[in-house]
Amino acid sequence: MRFIEALRLKSRLFLLFILITVGLVLLGMVGAIKVGDMKNRIDSLYFGSLIPVTELNEILDAYNGKILPSLYKAKQGRITKEEFSSILEESLRRVQKRWGSYKNHYKTREELPYVSYASSEISQTNDEFYKLLELAKNRSTLEKLAVSVLERKIEHVDTVVKKLLDYEMGYAYFERKQFLEHYKTTMYNIGIILVGIIFAVLFVTYYVFKSVQNEQEKLEKLSKKLHQANKKLENASYTDSLTGLHNRRYFNYIYDRELKRAKRERNYITFMMIDIDFFKQYNDTYGHIAGDHTLKIVAKVIKSCFKRPSDFVFRLGGEEFGVLLIGVDELGSARLAKELTKTVKEQAIEHKASKVAEVVTASVGVVSCIADEMLDGEALIQKADEMLYKAKDGGRDRYMISSEIYGNAKDTEEENLEDAA
Repeated sequence: MRFIEALRLKSRLFLLFILITVGLVLLGMVGAIKVGDMKNRIDSLYFGSLIPVTELNEILDAYNGKILPSLYKAKQGRITKEEFSSILEESLRRVQKRWGSYKNHYKTREELPYVSYASSEISQTNDEFYKLLELAKNRSTLEKLAVSVLERKIEHVDTVVKKLLDYEMGYAYFERKQFLEHYKTTMYNIGIILVGIIFAVLFVTYYVFKSVQNEQEKLEKLSKKLHQANKKLENASYTDSLTGLHNRRYFNYIYDRELKRAKRERNYITFMMIDIDFFKQYNDTYGHIAGDHTLKIVAKVIKSCFKRPSDFVFRLGGEEFGVLLIGVDELGSARLAKELTKTVKEQAIEHKASKVAEVVTASVGVVSCIADEMLDGEALIQKADEMLYKAKDGGRDRYMISSEIYGNAKDTEEENLEDAA
């Protein structure tokens, strides 16, 4: 479960890492698009400032395309003086309007003197044409007009305006070139800064990711050690420190569980109570250190007799031991109890204070029956204890077994069970 949670945490951190990376890349792309769009708008707006060029071209067109051709036509009599007057008046008005608009645009300090000069020349030329307009309105014919003088005036104005036009075009291209260079430099700097920010954020994110991962690994190791320590403490709390067998506390825990399991399965349940014969006298004779050593040997013997994973062996206290078996009938339980008493005696542990034999022996009380819903756990223990005392009263170094928990049914002694077998 902890492993799955760890994977989930790492996945979330990795997803966060990816999202930040994608977010920064998208931010950079959107920024580049927006800056590019801004550049296009500025560029478009800038070229919109080429309106002065258009205005100058319109002035030239008014002089060369309207006024001068109409002079030739009027002199040749191809148009009437009224038509000539109308064309001239309209063209002069257009020139004045476009020139006035042109002068109102922003002009550099270097440009102003020439603009003033051009304005003076255009004004003088227009004055000549206004005189011609008055003359055309008063004379009956225009064949004798001095066109050559007016041509020179127009040519001069044309030269002046074209210089302004060339200047405006050159200045426009120069400004645009400066703008594009500035734009490229700005985009390059923005790109470097953005890439730097992305790498910085990615580095910080990666550092945080690694730090969290390292802390998580430390926590996992600490949790594992803590779990192992808790397991050791739990085992210590359920284990008898002298013999290594399960203690009385573990017996109280496991007994109810196995009894319920046997009832569910309606299976045999066997409980044995084992007591070392005359152990108090043994301690008085050989000392408690020797007594502890003997307890260890007997515990080892009991453990060797019950090897199934479902067999539970306990030290209940002092020289008293307990064995809980599931699925072993009365005959099988009797055979195991007999083997146990025999094996203990075969250890040949000297016991001169015993009234039974010259060596250490054990007495066993056994109860074995099919667990049903009426079976009481306390009654089972009491019956095993009763069988133990009967084994002691019967001469010790033996076992007594019963399959009846309640009533006065006859208990089976070792010899009678062997005969039955």
